[in-house]
Amino acid sequence: MAKFKGGMGNMGNMQQMMKQAQKMQADMKKMQEGLELREVEATAGGGVVKVIATGAKKIKSIEISKEAVDPDDVEMLQDLVLAAVNEAIRLAEEMVSGEMNKITGGLDLGGII
Repeated sequence: MAKFKGGMGNMGNMQQMMKQAQKMQADMKKMQEGLELREVEATAGGGVVKVIATGAKKIKSIEISKEAVDPDDVEMLQDLVLAAVNEAIRLAEEMVSGEMNKITGGLDLGGII
C-alpha cells in the first residue's frame, strides 16, 4: 500500500495556486479599470497634430493646429493624423504591457488583455 507524504500532498499547492490566480485576476481587473482613466499623448509633424488616447486604447481627442491645414496638401494632414494616432495606440499598448508585467511578473498570458 502506497503512503502519501505531507497529508494532502499536492492539494495544498493547488489551493495556493488557485488563490494566487484569483488574486492576479482581481489585480488585472483593477488595473484595467485604472488604465481607462490614464492617458498617453502622441504628436506628429513637430507637434502640429496631437492625439490623446486612453489606456483602453480609445482615442480621446485629436488636435490639429492651423499650420497643419493646407487645402492644397490634404494628404500630408491625413498622414500626420494617421502617424499620431498609430503612435498613441503604440504608447497605450506599451503602458498596458508595463502594468501587466507588474502584476504577472513577466509571465506571458497569451495576450488576454
